[in-house]
Amino acid sequence: MRDGSGEDNNVAPSVYSHVSRPGSHRYKNAKKGLPFNLMLIGESGLGRSTFLNTLCERAVVPTTNVPNPEQAHIAEPMQFKHYSVDMDEDGMKIILNIIDTPGFGNGTDNETCFNQIQEYLETQFDEVLGEENRIKRNPKFKDSRVHALLYFINPTGHSLREIDIELMRRLGNRANIIPVVARSDSLTPRELVLFKQRIMNDIAAYNIPVFNFPNSEEDDDEDDETAEENSELRAMMPFAVVGCEEIVNEDGRPVRVRNYPWGVVQVDNDEHSDFDRLRYVLLNSHIGDLRDRTQNDIYELYRTEKLSGNTVAGAAVSDNSSAHQPIMAARSHPVVA
Repeated sequence: MRDGSGEDNNVAPSVYSHVSRPGSHRYKNAKKGLPFNLMLIGESGLGRSTFLNTLCERAVVPTTNVPNPEQAHIAEPMQFKHYSVDMDEDGMKIILNIIDTPGFGNGTDNETCFNQIQEYLETQFDEVLGEENRIKRNPKFKDSRVHALLYFINPTGHSLREIDIELMRRLGNRANIIPVVARSDSLTPRELVLFKQRIMNDIAAYNIPVFNFPNSEEDDDEDDETAEENSELRAMMPFAVVGCEEIVNEDGRPVRVRNYPWGVVQVDNDEHSDFDRLRYVLLNSHIGDLRDRTQNDIYELYRTEKLSGNTVAGAAVSDNSSAHQPIMAARSHPVVA
Protein backbone atom coordinates (compact mmCIF):
# COMPACT_ATOMS: atom_id res chain seq x y z
CA MET A 1 0.00 0.00 0.00
CA ARG A 2 1.17 3.56 -0.69
CA ASP A 3 0.52 6.75 1.19
CA GLY A 4 0.05 10.22 -0.24
CA SER A 5 3.81 10.59 -0.75
CA GLY A 6 3.89 7.49 -2.92
CA GLU A 7 6.16 5.60 -0.55
CA ASP A 8 5.70 1.90 0.06
CA ASN A 9 4.60 0.81 3.52
CA ASN A 10 5.55 -2.63 4.77
CA VAL A 11 2.49 -3.10 6.93
CA ALA A 12 0.14 -6.05 7.06
CA PRO A 13 -3.24 -5.09 5.55
CA SER A 14 -6.52 -5.67 7.30
CA VAL A 15 -8.13 -9.03 6.54
CA TYR A 16 -11.19 -7.02 5.49
CA SER A 17 -9.29 -4.69 3.12
CA HIS A 18 -10.44 -6.38 -0.06
CA VAL A 19 -13.80 -7.76 1.06
CA SER A 20 -16.76 -6.44 -0.93
CA ARG A 21 -19.18 -4.44 1.20
CA PRO A 22 -22.41 -3.50 -0.59
CA GLY A 23 -23.16 -0.61 1.73
CA SER A 24 -20.28 1.41 0.33
CA HIS A 25 -20.64 0.69 -3.38
CA ARG A 26 -22.50 3.92 -4.14
CA TYR A 27 -19.34 5.88 -3.30
CA LYS A 28 -16.98 4.02 -5.63
CA ASN A 29 -17.47 6.61 -8.35
CA ALA A 30 -16.02 9.36 -6.17
CA LYS A 31 -13.04 9.85 -8.47
CA LYS A 32 -11.33 12.44 -6.31
CA GLY A 33 -11.83 10.34 -3.19
CA LEU A 34 -14.56 10.23 -0.58
CA PRO A 35 -13.77 12.53 2.38
CA PHE A 36 -14.30 10.96 5.79
CA ASN A 37 -13.58 12.96 8.93
CA LEU A 38 -12.70 11.05 12.09
CA MET A 39 -12.07 12.52 15.54
CA LEU A 40 -10.16 10.66 18.27
CA ILE A 41 -10.71 11.58 21.93
CA GLY A 42 -9.16 9.92 24.94
CA GLU A 43 -6.69 10.49 27.73
CA SER A 44 -2.96 10.24 27.19
CA GLY A 45 -1.57 6.72 27.34
CA LEU A 46 -4.61 4.98 25.86
CA GLY A 47 -2.94 4.28 22.53
CA ARG A 48 -4.64 6.76 20.21
CA SER A 49 -1.51 7.30 18.11
CA THR A 50 -0.81 3.59 17.82
CA PHE A 51 -4.46 2.97 16.95
CA LEU A 52 -4.29 5.59 14.20
CA ASN A 53 -1.12 4.12 12.71
CA THR A 54 -2.66 0.66 12.83
CA LEU A 55 -5.91 1.89 11.28
CA CYS A 56 -4.09 3.55 8.38
CA GLU A 57 -1.54 0.72 8.05
CA ARG A 58 1.32 3.20 8.00
CA ALA A 59 3.20 5.57 10.33
CA VAL A 60 0.89 8.60 10.32
CA VAL A 61 1.88 9.82 13.77
CA PRO A 62 5.66 9.78 14.29
CA THR A 63 7.15 8.32 17.45
CA THR A 64 7.64 11.03 20.05
CA ASN A 65 10.52 11.30 22.49
CA VAL A 66 9.90 10.43 26.14
CA PRO A 67 9.21 13.69 28.02
CA ASN A 68 11.54 14.98 30.68
CA PRO A 69 10.61 13.14 33.93
CA GLU A 70 11.09 16.37 35.85
CA GLN A 71 8.28 17.96 33.85
CA ALA A 72 5.98 14.95 33.74
CA HIS A 73 3.66 16.49 36.34
CA ILE A 74 2.95 19.50 34.12
CA ALA A 75 -0.30 18.99 32.22
CA GLU A 76 -0.08 20.13 28.60
CA PRO A 77 -3.16 21.95 27.28
CA MET A 78 -5.33 20.07 24.81
CA GLN A 79 -4.57 20.56 21.12
CA PHE A 80 -6.27 19.69 17.85
CA LYS A 81 -3.86 17.89 15.56
CA HIS A 82 -4.86 17.15 11.98
CA TYR A 83 -3.68 14.35 9.71
CA SER A 84 -4.83 13.42 6.22
CA VAL A 85 -4.28 10.03 4.58
CA ASP A 86 -5.29 8.85 1.11
CA MET A 87 -6.54 5.27 1.27
CA ASP A 88 -7.98 2.64 -1.06
CA GLU A 89 -10.56 0.26 0.39
CA ASP A 90 -12.14 -2.34 -1.87
CA GLY A 91 -11.54 -0.12 -4.89
CA MET A 92 -12.97 2.93 -3.14
CA LYS A 93 -10.75 5.97 -2.71
CA ILE A 94 -11.04 7.54 0.74
CA ILE A 95 -9.54 10.79 1.95
CA LEU A 96 -9.31 10.08 5.68
CA ASN A 97 -9.04 13.28 7.70
CA ILE A 98 -8.17 12.65 11.34
CA ILE A 99 -8.52 15.12 14.20
CA ASP A 100 -6.60 13.99 17.28
CA THR A 101 -6.91 15.65 20.69
CA PRO A 102 -3.66 15.20 22.65
CA GLY A 103 -3.87 16.67 26.13
CA PHE A 104 -7.52 15.77 26.70
CA GLY A 105 -8.26 14.71 30.27
CA ASN A 106 -4.80 15.53 31.60
CA GLY A 107 -6.01 18.19 34.02
CA THR A 108 -8.12 18.00 37.16
CA ASP A 109 -10.80 20.23 35.61
CA ASN A 110 -11.73 19.20 32.06
CA GLU A 111 -14.45 21.76 31.51
CA THR A 112 -12.21 23.68 29.12
CA CYS A 113 -11.58 20.54 27.07
CA PHE A 114 -15.32 19.81 26.84
CA ASN A 115 -16.03 23.36 25.67
CA GLN A 116 -13.19 23.38 23.14
CA ILE A 117 -14.32 20.13 21.52
CA GLN A 118 -17.95 21.23 21.39
CA GLU A 119 -16.92 24.56 19.90
CA TYR A 120 -14.79 22.78 17.29
CA LEU A 121 -17.68 20.54 16.21
CA GLU A 122 -20.13 23.42 16.04
CA THR A 123 -17.69 25.60 14.09
CA GLN A 124 -17.65 23.00 11.32
CA PHE A 125 -21.46 23.10 11.25
CA ASP A 126 -21.39 26.91 11.09
CA GLU A 127 -19.07 26.83 8.09
CA VAL A 128 -21.46 24.54 6.21
CA LEU A 129 -24.43 26.70 7.22
CA GLY A 130 -22.64 29.77 5.95
CA GLU A 131 -21.87 28.06 2.65
CA GLU A 132 -25.52 27.03 2.26
CA ASN A 133 -26.60 30.63 2.65
CA ARG A 134 -24.28 31.95 -0.05
CA ILE A 135 -25.89 33.08 -3.29
CA LYS A 136 -23.02 31.54 -5.23
CA ARG A 137 -21.47 28.54 -3.54
CA ASN A 138 -17.77 27.77 -3.58
CA PRO A 139 -17.20 24.63 -5.70
CA LYS A 140 -13.96 24.00 -3.78
CA PHE A 141 -15.59 24.18 -0.35
CA LYS A 142 -14.36 21.40 1.95
CA ASP A 143 -16.86 19.89 4.36
CA SER A 144 -15.00 19.36 7.63
CA ARG A 145 -17.91 18.13 9.75
CA VAL A 146 -16.87 15.17 11.91
CA HIS A 147 -18.51 11.98 10.63
CA ALA A 148 -17.43 9.73 13.50
CA LEU A 149 -15.99 10.34 16.95
CA LEU A 150 -14.09 7.52 18.62
CA TYR A 151 -14.05 7.90 22.39
CA PHE A 152 -11.32 5.82 24.06
CA ILE A 153 -12.37 4.46 27.46
CA ASN A 154 -9.77 3.65 30.09
CA PRO A 155 -9.81 -0.14 30.72
CA THR A 156 -10.45 0.12 34.45
CA GLY A 157 -12.66 -2.97 34.46
CA HIS A 158 -15.26 -1.16 36.58
CA SER A 159 -17.68 1.20 34.81
CA LEU A 160 -17.80 4.59 33.10
CA ARG A 161 -16.23 7.45 35.01
CA GLU A 162 -17.69 10.93 35.38
CA ILE A 163 -15.43 12.31 32.61
CA ASP A 164 -16.65 9.60 30.21
CA ILE A 165 -20.32 10.21 30.96
CA GLU A 166 -20.08 13.99 30.78
CA LEU A 167 -18.08 14.05 27.53
CA MET A 168 -20.36 11.65 25.68
CA ARG A 169 -23.55 13.29 26.96
CA ARG A 170 -22.36 16.72 25.85
CA LEU A 171 -21.31 15.64 22.39
CA GLY A 172 -23.92 12.98 21.70
CA ASN A 173 -26.01 15.31 19.53
CA ARG A 174 -22.99 16.81 17.81
CA ALA A 175 -21.27 13.70 16.44
CA ASN A 176 -21.65 9.97 15.86
CA ILE A 177 -19.95 8.72 19.02
CA ILE A 178 -18.50 5.21 18.90
CA PRO A 179 -17.12 4.16 22.31
CA VAL A 180 -14.09 1.87 22.34
CA VAL A 181 -12.28 0.11 25.16
CA ALA A 182 -8.64 1.12 24.80
CA ARG A 183 -5.79 -1.31 25.48
CA SER A 184 -8.33 -4.10 25.89
CA ASP A 185 -5.54 -6.68 26.12
CA SER A 186 -4.93 -5.46 29.68
CA LEU A 187 -8.14 -7.25 30.71
CA THR A 188 -8.83 -10.98 30.86
CA PRO A 189 -11.57 -12.24 28.50
CA ARG A 190 -14.01 -12.52 31.40
CA GLU A 191 -13.13 -9.06 32.73
CA LEU A 192 -13.61 -7.60 29.26
CA VAL A 193 -17.08 -9.13 28.86
CA LEU A 194 -18.20 -7.76 32.21
CA PHE A 195 -16.64 -4.35 31.55
CA LYS A 196 -18.46 -4.07 28.23
CA GLN A 197 -21.74 -4.94 29.91
CA ARG A 198 -21.24 -2.30 32.61
CA ILE A 199 -20.39 0.36 30.01
CA MET A 200 -23.51 -0.35 27.96
CA ASN A 201 -25.61 -0.39 31.14
CA ASP A 202 -24.23 3.05 32.02
CA ILE A 203 -24.88 4.33 28.50
CA ALA A 204 -28.51 3.24 28.81
CA ALA A 205 -28.92 4.51 32.38
CA TYR A 206 -27.53 7.97 31.57
CA ASN A 207 -29.33 8.21 28.21
CA ILE A 208 -26.06 8.72 26.35
CA PRO A 209 -26.70 8.89 22.59
CA VAL A 210 -24.06 6.84 20.81
CA PHE A 211 -24.05 5.52 17.25
CA ASN A 212 -25.99 2.34 17.80
CA PHE A 213 -26.29 0.85 14.28
CA PRO A 214 -29.88 1.28 13.04
CA ASN A 215 -32.14 -1.75 13.11
CA SER A 216 -34.61 -2.94 10.51
CA GLU A 217 -37.57 -1.29 12.23
CA GLU A 218 -36.04 2.12 11.51
CA ASP A 219 -34.91 1.44 7.94
CA ASP A 220 -37.42 -0.06 5.54
CA ASP A 221 -34.74 -0.43 2.87
CA GLU A 222 -32.47 -2.56 5.04
CA ASP A 223 -32.07 -6.14 3.85
CA ASP A 224 -31.91 -9.17 6.14
CA GLU A 225 -28.14 -9.48 5.83
CA THR A 226 -27.58 -5.86 6.82
CA ALA A 227 -30.04 -6.14 9.70
CA GLU A 228 -28.22 -9.21 10.98
CA GLU A 229 -24.86 -7.47 10.67
CA ASN A 230 -26.07 -4.39 12.55
CA SER A 231 -27.49 -6.57 15.30
CA GLU A 232 -24.14 -8.32 15.62
CA LEU A 233 -22.28 -4.99 15.76
CA ARG A 234 -24.61 -3.63 18.45
CA ALA A 235 -23.87 -6.72 20.53
CA MET A 236 -20.12 -6.06 20.22
CA MET A 237 -20.26 -2.51 21.59
CA PRO A 238 -18.18 -0.95 22.94
CA PHE A 239 -15.48 -2.18 20.56
CA ALA A 240 -12.45 -3.59 22.37
CA VAL A 241 -9.35 -2.49 20.48
CA VAL A 242 -5.66 -3.28 20.49
CA GLY A 243 -3.20 -1.33 18.38
CA CYS A 244 0.21 -2.52 17.26
CA GLU A 245 2.83 -1.58 14.68
CA GLU A 246 5.05 -4.63 15.17
CA ILE A 247 5.01 -7.07 12.26
CA VAL A 248 5.95 -10.75 12.42
CA ASN A 249 5.94 -13.40 9.71
CA GLU A 250 3.44 -16.17 10.32
CA ASP A 251 2.95 -18.92 7.75
CA GLY A 252 4.45 -16.73 5.07
CA ARG A 253 2.25 -13.68 5.71
CA PRO A 254 2.85 -10.52 7.76
CA VAL A 255 0.80 -10.33 10.96
CA ARG A 256 0.49 -7.50 13.48
CA VAL A 257 1.01 -8.84 16.99
CA ARG A 258 1.79 -7.74 20.52
CA ASN A 259 4.16 -10.12 22.27
CA TYR A 260 3.77 -10.95 25.96
CA PRO A 261 5.47 -13.47 28.24
CA TRP A 262 2.22 -15.50 28.24
CA GLY A 263 1.66 -15.38 24.48
CA VAL A 264 0.70 -13.02 21.68
CA VAL A 265 -2.28 -10.81 20.79
CA GLN A 266 -3.03 -10.63 17.08
CA VAL A 267 -4.53 -7.25 16.30
CA ASP A 268 -6.47 -8.47 13.26
CA ASN A 269 -7.74 -11.67 14.90
CA ASP A 270 -11.42 -11.30 15.79
CA GLU A 271 -10.92 -13.65 18.73
CA HIS A 272 -8.28 -11.32 20.21
CA SER A 273 -9.60 -7.85 19.37
CA ASP A 274 -12.52 -5.99 17.77
CA PHE A 275 -10.09 -3.76 15.88
CA ASP A 276 -10.67 -5.25 12.44
CA ARG A 277 -14.45 -5.08 12.77
CA LEU A 278 -14.19 -1.44 13.84
CA ARG A 279 -11.94 -0.67 10.89
CA TYR A 280 -14.45 -2.39 8.62
CA VAL A 281 -17.26 -0.24 10.04
CA LEU A 282 -15.38 3.05 9.67
CA LEU A 283 -13.81 2.63 6.27
CA ASN A 284 -16.35 0.65 4.35
CA SER A 285 -19.58 -0.97 5.53
CA HIS A 286 -20.96 2.01 7.51
CA ILE A 287 -19.08 4.93 6.00
CA GLY A 288 -22.28 5.89 4.18
CA ASP A 289 -24.47 5.59 7.29
CA LEU A 290 -22.08 7.74 9.32
CA ARG A 291 -21.89 10.44 6.64
CA ASP A 292 -25.66 10.39 6.06
CA ARG A 293 -26.54 10.63 9.74
CA THR A 294 -24.10 13.52 10.15
CA GLN A 295 -25.90 15.42 7.37
CA ASN A 296 -29.51 14.35 7.79
CA ASP A 297 -29.86 14.13 11.57
CA ILE A 298 -27.02 15.69 13.53
CA TYR A 299 -26.36 18.71 11.32
CA GLU A 300 -30.07 19.31 10.69
CA LEU A 301 -30.74 19.36 14.43
CA TYR A 302 -27.96 21.89 14.96
CA ARG A 303 -29.13 23.96 11.97
CA THR A 304 -32.68 24.10 13.34
CA GLU A 305 -31.40 25.09 16.79
CA LYS A 306 -29.12 27.73 15.31
CA LEU A 307 -31.73 29.34 13.08
CA SER A 308 -34.35 29.30 15.83
CA GLY A 309 -31.90 30.60 18.44
CA ASN A 310 -32.31 27.53 20.64
CA THR A 311 -28.72 26.28 20.79
CA VAL A 312 -27.71 25.62 24.40
CA ALA A 313 -24.33 25.37 26.02
CA GLY A 314 -23.12 21.83 26.32
CA ALA A 315 -25.29 20.48 23.50
CA ALA A 316 -27.44 18.88 26.20
CA VAL A 317 -29.33 15.83 25.06
CA SER A 318 -32.91 14.96 25.86
CA ASP A 319 -33.94 11.87 27.78
CA ASN A 320 -35.52 10.44 24.64
CA SER A 321 -32.56 10.93 22.31
CA SER A 322 -30.54 8.05 20.93
CA ALA A 323 -28.31 7.44 17.94
CA HIS A 324 -30.77 5.01 16.41
CA GLN A 325 -33.80 7.28 16.74
CA PRO A 326 -33.87 9.79 13.85
CA ILE A 327 -33.61 13.38 15.06
CA MET A 328 -36.49 15.28 13.50
CA ALA A 329 -35.52 18.64 12.00
CA ALA A 330 -36.25 20.79 8.98
CA ARG A 331 -34.25 19.71 5.95
CA SER A 332 -31.91 22.09 4.12
CA HIS A 333 -30.30 21.78 0.72
CA PRO A 334 -27.10 19.97 1.67
CA VAL A 335 -23.61 21.04 0.77
CA VAL A 336 -22.12 18.10 -1.12
CA ALA A 337 -18.49 17.42 -0.32
